[in-house]
Amino acid sequence: MHTFDLGRIGSGLPVAAAQAEIEQAVAHGACVITAPPGTGKTTFVPPLVANLVARRGGGRVLLTQPRRVAVRAAARRIAELDGGNGTAGGGSGRGGDRGAGDGGIGGAVGFTVRGERRVGPDTRLEVLTPGVLLRRLIADPALEGVDAVILDEVHERSVDGDLLLALLDEVRTLRDDLALVAMSATLDSERFAALIGDGPGSPAPVVEIPSPLHPLRIDYAPCDGPRLDERGATRQYLAHLAALTARIRAEEGCDALVFVPGAREVDEVVRLLRDGHAAHERVEVFPLHGRVPAREQDRAVRGRGSGDPARIVVSTSLAESSLTVPGVRLVIDSGLSREVRRDRARDMTGLVTVSASRASAEQRAGRAARQGPGRAMRAYSETDFARMPAAAPPEIASADLTDAALLLAAWGTPGGAGLTLPTPPPPAAMASAVEVLHTLGLVDDDGRITALGERVVQLPVGAREARALLAGAHDLGDPELVGEIVAAVSDDHREPGADLSRLLRELRTGRSAGSQRWRREARRLSGIARSDAPDAPGPTAATSRTDSAEAPGVVVALARPEWIARRTGAHSRSYLFASGTRAALPEGSGLIGSEWIAVREVQRASGRAADGTGAVIRLAAHLTSADAVRIGGPLITSTRAARVEEGRVRVREERRLGAILLSSAPVPPAEDDTIPALAGHLREQGLSALEWSDAAVSLRARLALLHRLIGEPWPAMDEVALTEGIEHWLGADLARLRPGASLRGIDVTTALRRLLPWPEAARLDELAPERLTVPSGSAIRIDYPDAGSDDAAPDEAARPVVAVKLQEVFGLAQTPRIVDGRVPILFHLLSPARRPLAVTDDLSSFWNGPYQQVRREMRGRYPKHPWPEDPWEAEATARTKRGARR
Repeated sequence: MHTFDLGRIGSGLPVAAAQAEIEQAVAHGACVITAPPGTGKTTFVPPLVANLVARRGGGRVLLTQPRRVAVRAAARRIAELDGGNGTAGGGSGRGGDRGAGDGGIGGAVGFTVRGERRVGPDTRLEVLTPGVLLRRLIADPALEGVDAVILDEVHERSVDGDLLLALLDEVRTLRDDLALVAMSATLDSERFAALIGDGPGSPAPVVEIPSPLHPLRIDYAPCDGPRLDERGATRQYLAHLAALTARIRAEEGCDALVFVPGAREVDEVVRLLRDGHAAHERVEVFPLHGRVPAREQDRAVRGRGSGDPARIVVSTSLAESSLTVPGVRLVIDSGLSREVRRDRARDMTGLVTVSASRASAEQRAGRAARQGPGRAMRAYSETDFARMPAAAPPEIASADLTDAALLLAAWGTPGGAGLTLPTPPPPAAMASAVEVLHTLGLVDDDGRITALGERVVQLPVGAREARALLAGAHDLGDPELVGEIVAAVSDDHREPGADLSRLLRELRTGRSAGSQRWRREARRLSGIARSDAPDAPGPTAATSRTDSAEAPGVVVALARPEWIARRTGAHSRSYLFASGTRAALPEGSGLIGSEWIAVREVQRASGRAADGTGAVIRLAAHLTSADAVRIGGPLITSTRAARVEEGRVRVREERRLGAILLSSAPVPPAEDDTIPALAGHLREQGLSALEWSDAAVSLRARLALLHRLIGEPWPAMDEVALTEGIEHWLGADLARLRPGASLRGIDVTTALRRLLPWPEAARLDELAPERLTVPSGSAIRIDYPDAGSDDAAPDEAARPVVAVKLQEVFGLAQTPRIVDGRVPILFHLLSPARRPLAVTDDLSSFWNGPYQQVRREMRGRYPKHPWPEDPWEAEATARTKRGARR
């Protein structure tokens, strides 16, 4: 059994000094290792763990890396430092056995990524992506032949990484011999130690590796213009990055690493450097992102040899922490990153360009000082840095959880119930994902995985694409064609007009970037489809085979039936999706004119491009109406839509594919149609459609005041509350109406009294009386504030008011109060002509002060009415002087 040369591998690596502490922690069964960039944890810890496993005659060690390029780089680096020891035979999968000519890959060290497996019978350490390991766990929950798993870069908090941590922690409850190591450059070590520990109060041991103290100079060079626009990084900002990179690299005379948010920005900065800023220097410029071919990725992350020109590597965040680019002493940071965001209103999840976190900026800067003194140039201001969020949110908080939900169902924990996840999935997002799986036939009504789901979860593509691959091969009878289509939509290929059929033509002719990668993936997926096609179930299977020209639309619709879409009008670019969202095709798209399309990708947008919908379709295919109805069958519903038109209830029977109206025909109304029709009419027109008597208005206002000041159990009386509860308080009256009857015949006062709480209702007239008896003996109506007011402490515009002739309240000293003394009555004191003379809620102060001024002005104008000099002694009256004498 091969033993790794730890002395050779760990030479010069700071992490090697902690070998004894790491060995002790691993022996515990689970541990957490935190080590800053440059300490060598990814290089040294896995072979160390493999040697520990070998001592007890154990099996293989698995090391996860978050990206394929990091998987290959880590495997190659460990094999090279080990000296290519061990046999390199037995490689399997694409690429075969390359032996020691590729650093010994396939010997003691191997790797597995999607579409490529390079391991042999003597492989002791296998490097793989989290997605590959998740599928392996589903197929073999006990991980037979594996004695240790090392999860690297756990701090990135990807959905796959979080799921792995939880599933492996559960595996350890059954296999106490399985070692679990969580590693990261920046990690909340105490929290993760508690997660994978032996229970409450028994966290896993933590090993903290100190950072090498290489000097790091950090400077700021902000751009004069904006960094972001609707598309992402602005052209002006990318030009600033390219010019800054060329200038500072020339000053420093070293290799440089440039961080930008996405593949588009990488390609643009590389073009600017190659064509202009660095064109005349002896320097190589390398792009590094997921769409770059594997061979070119490997070239970018290898160090330059003696005599080679200087290097500039322009990368997305994949070079941030999961791999080292040797020789780099200079980092140029855009301060931007691409993160998953979910638009729940449109049922869209996608990558958006946002400001990076401060933790990310520190990680990027640290790349310059991994192997010696370095310099980091931040192409933004110190103020921008201070405004960055402290850390990026975990992906599970905003991602599409469809794939995760299928994995959890396959594990036997639907929705993640019972699993110890670092961050629980949002309930609404998980419920939506389970509903998608149910629509696709991958889980049953209880969320348990179906037979089709068990086959889909094992396939090396997403749940939607895998289901389309299997069902499409059966539906179309052409596994090769289906494999080509799924390969095109499951990778990061683009077509300006969003036309999938045109993209396929370009890929087949080799005119599109990534054609070779697509061909390899298409062959692999076609083989899977071919092997499964004979017995592939097909809830959407058709006896007749669809023409190959329609195949892209069929496959895309099988993957995402809720994004089957129909044009909103003749000559329109806008489409209504079955899910209810709207989006527009790009101007000039070859799909314009298609009545039906199957949509693969949508992106939020504004302005002319979105045609007023708020989103742009980025990839879609033409779909026939017959295929739309056939594939979207599970989403089709038939409903009776009752409405009030011209005062009568009219009913139409509607057939819809999700939100898309397929047909509508008038039918005679039935008794059951009346209440929903009239209730819907009231919700649409508002409560003003009812006949509100003075008594009804008063009762509503009185109850509203009690709700504002006391709260429960007094009901809310605002428009929203009454409208939402129409059936509760008005349902009995609506049920009695004939389809042609008017709403204005309803006694609203009686209807509102159904909302009175019992036994509290007995105090209604005490708390909020309808009238107030004044000293003259008159019972004056109290005008309560509008029921829509939300003021908790009413001001003069929202107070109960009594409008009364001044003479009727002579001698009244204390202002009456209602609602158990909470609210004073606001008096509008009127002239004999019922015009306002004064407004007050303090009668005592009024009689002692302002009354005399009112008396002087009014007694000459209204001599027949009493204006006594002393209002305290005068008799309150509603009559004139002569009437009072009688």
